[in-house]
Amino acid sequence: MDLLFPADLLFPADVAADVRIEWSPVRPPYGSVQESAAGRRAASAALVAAGAAESVVARHADGRPRFPRGFAGSISHTDRLAVAVVVPGAAGVGVDIENAVISPRVAHFVLRESERRALLAPGAGFTPRELFAAKEAAFKVLYGPDTSADLLFWRVGLSRSGDALEASYRGARVPVRVRSEVDVSLAVALDLRARRSPVTLLPCRHG
Repeated sequence: MDLLFPADLLFPADVAADVRIEWSPVRPPYGSVQESAAGRRAASAALVAAGAAESVVARHADGRPRFPRGFAGSISHTDRLAVAVVVPGAAGVGVDIENAVISPRVAHFVLRESERRALLAPGAGFTPRELFAAKEAAFKVLYGPDTSADLLFWRVGLSRSGDALEASYRGARVPVRVRSEVDVSLAVALDLRARRSPVTLLPCRHG
């Protein structure tokens, strides 16, 4: 399942080399407990692939996953599939996977008029589901302990940046890459400003 959205199809080669994307199916009976467990399995696999000495993902007090020091990561899931992304030394990572149909009503609420005009126009290259996922992924990078409580994911702004998107909120900016198959969209936001060698590394497993 690691080939569903390979990193080298999402990012430039110099970035893709350090991005670990791992997938895990949600097991029956497909409830919230199973979705969470699938996310943890994917995160553990991504940490191992990234060379982390520790593969257990703890939780912050607010419930967000807490990855080992030196390994930025993020988890997302649908009711059937979970994904985790880990990047050693990055300042922040956000991932979102969506398989829902984004109705015109939801798109109108989540997307600003300027975003709908620029990014959903014929030939613009993006779908409502991709933009929804992009805002969710960017929110996970932009939201932190010092962030204003009024940051809700739909308040993240989106604009085009080359063949990707740029997400912004009150001066903070982060690039977002999106990709879709017929029934699923993936968005990954990376903040590489603090990219450096992680604290503890083991030989990476590839394949």
